[in-house]
Amino acid sequence: MYMFDHMRYCEENNKVTLFGQNFSKYLANVTTLQITTNLSNCLKNEDYESFKAIRSSKGMWTITPSGRFGNLMGQYATLFALARLNKKQAYIFPNMANSLSQVFKLTLPMLHQEAKTQIPWQNYHIADWMDEKYKNILGDYIKLTGYPSSWTFYHHIREEILREFSFHEYVTEKVNFYLTKITAQRQNVTFVGVHVRRGDYVHVMPKIWKGVLADRNYLEKAMAYFRNKYKEVIFIVTSNGLDWCHKNINTSNGDVFFLGDGNEAKPQTDFAILAHCNHTIMTIGTFGFWAAYLAGGDVIYLTNFTLPDSPFLKVFKYKAAFLPEWIGIAADLSPLLNQSLNV
Repeated sequence: MYMFDHMRYCEENNKVTLFGQNFSKYLANVTTLQITTNLSNCLKNEDYESFKAIRSSKGMWTITPSGRFGNLMGQYATLFALARLNKKQAYIFPNMANSLSQVFKLTLPMLHQEAKTQIPWQNYHIADWMDEKYKNILGDYIKLTGYPSSWTFYHHIREEILREFSFHEYVTEKVNFYLTKITAQRQNVTFVGVHVRRGDYVHVMPKIWKGVLADRNYLEKAMAYFRNKYKEVIFIVTSNGLDWCHKNINTSNGDVFFLGDGNEAKPQTDFAILAHCNHTIMTIGTFGFWAAYLAGGDVIYLTNFTLPDSPFLKVFKYKAAFLPEWIGIAADLSPLLNQSLNV
């Protein structure tokens, strides 16, 4: 197996078989002519032309890493997709690579720190969701900025995004060990990952965004859905507010386990556990979104968690944030309404 920036190849019977979509550099002992010939046979005509355009294009694209783990995943996926649409080679900064590559087999090449400061970048701000104008961004050295957090950027190449976020084998082995210990003598277990976002949102949502967090009632409804649908369910809870979870999640059925450590500085283990489950209950936030996106299966999310006049809705669209097939349960906004009546 050979790696070419973000293209994988396998040499079999003296032929190069394509597994990915873009590459650079050279394959050992294989001439450039041979590679070009084999690629033209492996790729569809439009894909091959796009590949040639990307490799021959001037300049490079990148994105400014901002926020935490879920934000970085959204930025990576958006860069990957928009650079492809605009036929440009994408690179990522070291701090993004250092965070994500702890668990994922990333293929976008990393930009050296010195190059980062010497290249004449043109900043290009993007909204949180896809817009038609992003299909034709002019500029050779584009540095995307913003907090893109919508499937509308990359869902059309979902399989490629899932490959980009493939877990290292040692991560999967570690998670499987945890899950196997839990199952004990149970057969045909269905794992449901539960991510409860709290942390700074406990104050930010009600005081700044006119919104609420998931409450006990929401979690009970979401868990009831899975208990009714599947026979042998185990809920794996992770959160950056585990104390709240222990007090507010009913564990009397013996099917709830708290596996995560809630370490916001090192969230990779919590994330891997959630993403290896069969289904997902998320609340709000990009961390929960990406865990659900990678896990697949049924997804329940908290919806309508802000008041209609919330400033949050200027930078956030429910339809662009959650996939259409996911199941939304409306939040209880009464705490906010009662608060406004008492003012």
